[in-house]
Amino acid sequence: MYSRMLVLRFPKTEVENPIVCFLASEFGLTFNILKATILPRKEGVMVMELSGKRKDFNKGVQYLKKHGVQVQAADRDIKRNTAVCTHCGTCTAVCPTGALSIKRPEMSVEFKEKKCSVCGLCIPACPPRAMEVRATGNSILQ
Repeated sequence: MYSRMLVLRFPKTEVENPIVCFLASEFGLTFNILKATILPRKEGVMVMELSGKRKDFNKGVQYLKKHGVQVQAADRDIKRNTAVCTHCGTCTAVCPTGALSIKRPEMSVEFKEKKCSVCGLCIPACPPRAMEVRATGNSILQ
């Protein structure tokens, strides 16, 4: 099983088409949409985790590109600066994937990086600014 976090940028001509659904039906891929901003007649952006056999994954990416979708591997990740974190828990309220949670009974903030969708909502929510973005490269998938 091959799995990657992707950022998809849809041209305004394709935002109303069910392109992502065809990844499952035509290529046997599974997807988890982590963040999406898709508006009618405007460009759209979607962050997703896409999984399946590597051969099918590559065919799915080619299918997306054929429809004008720009496909990028997630080129950044989120890190927590534990020296700055006060464990206030504010970040846990905005985390859509549960990557940030309160550990009980200690009442400390836990960060599970593998669950992080890199949506960035925790960054402005964090009062002491303990959450940081780190670039990991900018790879456009071929």
